[in-house]
Amino acid sequence: MSESVSFGYEDVAPAEKTRRVGEVFTSVARSYDRMNDAMSGGMHRLWKDRFVARVKPRAGEYILDMAGGTGDVAFRLAKSGANVTVADINPDMLEVGIDRAAKRGVYGLVW
Repeated sequence: MSESVSFGYEDVAPAEKTRRVGEVFTSVARSYDRMNDAMSGGMHRLWKDRFVARVKPRAGEYILDMAGGTGDVAFRLAKSGANVTVADINPDMLEVGIDRAAKRGVYGLVW
């Protein structure tokens, strides 16, 4: 019997789940941030602010934002003068983040 994992209401092979999750994030990349606002009632902004306050980034530090997606946390970390690298398995999410950074005038992030 082959290994299976849950994806929604069905069991699929682990590789299939990985593929499907990737497709989900690719399909929502351009609307991901608006969806966060809608689904959390804007609370995600407070959660991210609290997270960054607990990290206490300092100028000159090197910080890796894993699963950084569209850059929300990275933008907050960069305000401190930290050197931030954003990594994400989904290139579409990173592309949105790069566009958002340019529109906001946030430079110096490594994607």
